[in-house]
Amino acid sequence: MTRIAVIGGTGYAGSHIVAEAARRGHTAVSIARSVPTDRVEGVTYLEGTVLDVPGLVAQLEGVDVVVSAVAPRGDMEGKLRPAIAQLVAALPDNVRVGVVGGAGGSLVAEGGPRLIDTDGFAEEYKPEAREAIGILEDLQADDTGRDWFYIHPAGGFGSWAPGERTGAYRDGGDVLVVDGDGNSFIGGADFAVAVLDEIENPKHTRERFTVGY
Repeated sequence: MTRIAVIGGTGYAGSHIVAEAARRGHTAVSIARSVPTDRVEGVTYLEGTVLDVPGLVAQLEGVDVVVSAVAPRGDMEGKLRPAIAQLVAALPDNVRVGVVGGAGGSLVAEGGPRLIDTDGFAEEYKPEAREAIGILEDLQADDTGRDWFYIHPAGGFGSWAPGERTGAYRDGGDVLVVDGDGNSFIGGADFAVAVLDEIENPKHTRERFTVGY
């Protein structure tokens, strides 16, 4: 059994991840700025924020894996990247770090370009995408040897298209996963399956990867 903490565990991605962790029998801890009314059985809910790194580190004592499922949007824009960097530096060396990124940093083909650099990428999403990419770059530049993984969801990932849990997905490596019609999608529950599969059977040590159907 692994003790898994998810920062932003009440958001779309985070809530699915803690639910999947509990489903598999792990010790699942959700840390968010508020505790939800509807709770998943087997999940411990704590109030906390990634912006308070000392307090967060204290809450994370004894955890094996920490997953950040916080998006750099709204009042978190411009704050998440430095907070994650501080958190990674403050955690014990044996704690594995996972980060849920966005689709914007995925390559659209081997060798590039990135999705954010294509003509169809909406301007309003670029600040969030750039900050998420910056978090990845910070992890890639880390020279401490800490174990981490960074996961890009498919382009169509969000509460507007939750889908159903099938337990199936494809790992695209650095490249955005698309279907035969060029669509990129993954449901929330199956995204969480991919995250827990990586935690249980690591295939991307100090690497990023993309998932989709």
